[in-house]
Amino acid sequence: MNKEKKSRKLNFLILVILTPIVLFFAMRGNFHQIVEYISQMNIWWLLVAFIMMFVYWLLRSIGLNIFTRKIDKKATFKSSYQLALRTQFVNAVTPFATGGQPYQIYYLAKNGMNASSATSVIIQNAIVFQIALVFIQMLSVLANYFFGIFQRIPSLAHLVTIGFLVNFAVIVILFTVSFSSSANKKIVHFGISLLSKLRIVKDKAKKEAEWSEHISKFHDSAKLLLSKKSDFIAAVFFNFVSLLVLYSIPLIILFATGDFSSFNIFQAIVTSAYVSLIGAFIPTPGGTGGLEFGFIMFYGNFVGGARLTAIMLVWRFITYYFGIIVGSVAMYMRKVKV
Repeated sequence: MNKEKKSRKLNFLILVILTPIVLFFAMRGNFHQIVEYISQMNIWWLLVAFIMMFVYWLLRSIGLNIFTRKIDKKATFKSSYQLALRTQFVNAVTPFATGGQPYQIYYLAKNGMNASSATSVIIQNAIVFQIALVFIQMLSVLANYFFGIFQRIPSLAHLVTIGFLVNFAVIVILFTVSFSSSANKKIVHFGISLLSKLRIVKDKAKKEAEWSEHISKFHDSAKLLLSKKSDFIAAVFFNFVSLLVLYSIPLIILFATGDFSSFNIFQAIVTSAYVSLIGAFIPTPGGTGGLEFGFIMFYGNFVGGARLTAIMLVWRFITYYFGIIVGSVAMYMRKVKV
């Protein structure tokens, strides 16, 4: 974990450098107006937006706990919720949010679950989230195509397509890793053979036998997790609802500015889904820079000027920077037994 900690520190440093740059370009020209909009926002609507983030994490935790309890009947929801908060921090400071799953596996393994089962739990949880994500994004693309919710933005059309393909490819890869034993063995064989040629692995046969056992345990756990289809569907449902909550937050922030008519909840969900597609391939921690740009471009169909920038900045703080704060606090809290 030392290398991972160093990597997180580097990514956090990148984030610290990028954030002021993004703020500068976002606020230049109408700084005082933006500050005025933010300072005059209704505190109660903002409180609702913050609560919605906790609800989002709670719903994600329910999905995770469904799989965790299949392996360990004593697993508590409190532990899953704490892990969800910690993951928020790790995801936020790693490019493409790639650090979350390895950390979750480490967390579960350190708290008593064997590594194969922990890996299977986290991959299944990632699959249900990815299914929910792709489903809501697909519905949003169709909704915009048929109902013309906002005007097509040529400069972002290809990026949206790439983002959708990236998210879909993730599902395919996760399913392959979970259920194709032969594919996993080929990957392991190739990796160990390469390491053997580089003289990093000394006993090739022994190492392949060890990994073959790990793969067998991993696939046994995957089968156990999917033994009850209703649990899998329930996990997808909770993740889907969590995204609906997350994607509705810009509407609540709009209300905080005193505007109750520029866009509705349906438009907010569809537009937020488009914004998330942009973030699928932005290599910076948290998609910093790309997501802000996508938000301005897509939500610019409904709101303009300083109000739009103010909404974007508050949205970004609540959905991203607030998660870093809460997640960092959770990282230093007393560990809850899984």
